[in-house]
Amino acid sequence: MSAPQIIRTPGGEELVVLPRAEYEALLERAEHADEDADDIAVYDARKADLAAGGVVLPPEVGAAILRGDSRLKAIRHWRDLTQLHLAAKADIGQGHLSDLESGRRTGTPETIAKLAQALDVPVAWLS
Repeated sequence: MSAPQIIRTPGGEELVVLPRAEYEALLERAEHADEDADDIAVYDARKADLAAGGVVLPPEVGAAILRGDSRLKAIRHWRDLTQLHLAAKADIGQGHLSDLESGRRTGTPETIAKLAQALDVPVAWLS
């Protein structure tokens, strides 16, 4: 790392000049620090949820959600069901289930209750 150059403006403000590579390295470290802070905030929120008796999903479901699956899709996979099978058990259309899993539609409380019953999970897991 080379020594930064400090320049003072006529108004007394100090400016720092450093090589672009060092500037980009600083930005990258700051970005990682922001990601870490976001992860810590999510962890703290989930820990508070657990302490308050919140939703406790199986680790496999949580891992699938972290990989990008919706909660409904992750639970369906955890239960080892196809969309067609779950749709039949819940008495809804497979296309409707696909829309719910992708977030294109939101389910009514009745539909969510049917899905929870078909998946044999608490309704809170799907809310």
